[in-house]
Amino acid sequence: MPTDTTGETDPTVAARDRDRAVLAAVVFVVLFAQVTLYPGVDTLVTALGATGVVGASTWFLAVEFVAFVVFAGVWGLASDATGRRVALVRLGALGAGLGYVTLAVAPQVAPTSFGTVLAVRTFQGAATVGAFSLAITMLMDLSGGHGRNMGAAGIAIGLGTALGAPVGGLLYGFGPFVPLAVAGALMFAVALAVGVLDDRTGGPSRRGGFADVRSRLRSTPALLVPYTFGFVDRLSAGVFALAGTLYFRTVLGLSPAETGAMLLAFFGPFALLQYPFGVLSDRLGRAVPIVVGSAGYGVAVIAVGLAPTVALVAAAMVLVGVVGAFMAPATMALVTDLAGADDRGVAMAGFNAAGSLGFLGGVVLGGTVAEATGFTAVFLVTGAIEIAVALVAVPALLWATPAGRQLLER
Repeated sequence: MPTDTTGETDPTVAARDRDRAVLAAVVFVVLFAQVTLYPGVDTLVTALGATGVVGASTWFLAVEFVAFVVFAGVWGLASDATGRRVALVRLGALGAGLGYVTLAVAPQVAPTSFGTVLAVRTFQGAATVGAFSLAITMLMDLSGGHGRNMGAAGIAIGLGTALGAPVGGLLYGFGPFVPLAVAGALMFAVALAVGVLDDRTGGPSRRGGFADVRSRLRSTPALLVPYTFGFVDRLSAGVFALAGTLYFRTVLGLSPAETGAMLLAFFGPFALLQYPFGVLSDRLGRAVPIVVGSAGYGVAVIAVGLAPTVALVAAAMVLVGVVGAFMAPATMALVTDLAGADDRGVAMAGFNAAGSLGFLGGVVLGGTVAEATGFTAVFLVTGAIEIAVALVAVPALLWATPAGRQLLER
């Protein structure tokens, strides 16, 4: 029977390619559903009964990512311990869909406090991270090249956020609860779609507790390198989700639809370049894309804050997308390079938890600095942090990669 270059037979290759496409679609939908809420988040929290737009928007975004941080490891441990990821992705998607729909319907049926809204939002986030993190973990389980598989995840993340922003802006034109209803319906669709997937874990792992997460980090401390970059990169995403959106809305005077289009200027190139840059990282190694991409990303974020016109802001957003696409799949692929086959769920959960902490930090940083000193300072501080981490982490990043270690040993 014919084989591909990895030695796999045609039916195996076809099943792998099918699973890669379906899993990328799952990641796409999860991010699309999530980001549809961002362009008009100020409108949404007001409709949900909040007072104080900046503070309420901060809490609404932040509690979801608190849930991401707390529950990413739980989902990863459960999938490694049981050897089952498909059923858990389905469960997470169903829970997320229920959370979104509840947020859309409950305030229209009966008076609902904003505290209750935040509790439901937390539940929705806890479920969402299960579908998201385990879908990426299942891409890690596939053969065919870690850069290629993480490039598929990256392009799905990029496309989901790229299209979710402008579509969300348009959906807000039909009412503040419409994006929530659409997000819920999409997550229910994910729960149905994952039925075609195969589990490729090789069975249950003996690992089963949070002590194993610490053990994994002790045995492979190099994982802290991609975790650190994941944290900082998602910090900037959190800044854009809140402070960036409010900057576009209040300072530049853009509508929700125009704000979505501005976010598309970033997420478009970020999505389209993920896969080719992921494949390129298989050839170049991980160090160059991560370091050069992160430093360039910081410069581009600063340029967004300093650009004097809407057109130049849009151009800077495109630059952010290009350099972000250069580093993102290499960072995720490095996690895959370092993780063992029996604890990929835990390894990717750690990466996603670090990223969620970063996003949460970005939301808090953006909201706090914007209220205290203005939006320009937000972009300056965020870009400076990205550049500083890229420069300081160079020795650790080289040590974390085989090619880098050979260079250091010379």
